[in-house]
Amino acid sequence: MDEIQKIALFIDADNAPANKIDTVLSELAKYGVVNIRRAYGNWKNPTIKPWEDTLLESAIQPIQQFDLTKGKNASDIALVIDVMDILYTKNVDVICLVSSDCDFTPLATRAVQEGKVVIGFGERKAPMPFVNACSKFLYLDEPESSEKVKKSGTKSLKGDAKLINLLRQAIEANEDDKGWAALGPIGSHISNQTSFDSRNYGFKKLSDLFKAIDLFELKKTTGNQYRVRDKRKT
Repeated sequence: MDEIQKIALFIDADNAPANKIDTVLSELAKYGVVNIRRAYGNWKNPTIKPWEDTLLESAIQPIQQFDLTKGKNASDIALVIDVMDILYTKNVDVICLVSSDCDFTPLATRAVQEGKVVIGFGERKAPMPFVNACSKFLYLDEPESSEKVKKSGTKSLKGDAKLINLLRQAIEANEDDKGWAALGPIGSHISNQTSFDSRNYGFKKLSDLFKAIDLFELKKTTGNQYRVRDKRKT
């Protein structure tokens, strides 16, 4: 039996929506058990009041930080200190950062360097350096539906050179002599390279994203598994 991974959850309450905590916890449950749950903020500030009930319901420990100096966020500093402390004193496998703040980019990078899986959650305003520093990053904003993308956004997906190159490189790294590659290894290759997740494009599965882009061939093999090939290879 595989050992259950231990997860530490850190929430920047000033830069995260309280109504999405169930989404965060549900995703983390796929990886293991969230042993440490902390949310940072000045709880006297009415702007983060929506978090109050959520903290109790989800067994999240509130960490109070007063805004000692105008323009300086003491909560961010406290969060960073606690993450660094846990990196070296606790047996934790996964660090989860819930924020849309670019200030946490060096923290995510350092945690990855220490061999931790870093899962980030934030809104689409989150800067790309922070998104890319995480092992995986999921947006908490509602994405466009798959149907909407298929109807009006296919050209946009095809025009995303970074996305297309990422997919093509993953296929090339796993293809056979006829250009076909199994979807599972493609997904693993991408995950090892970047924080990519098909759900950020409005698709629950990687296969659905490939279909929507329409630059690739897909076929099912025995066992109902997908194989993918770049149409340029046909």
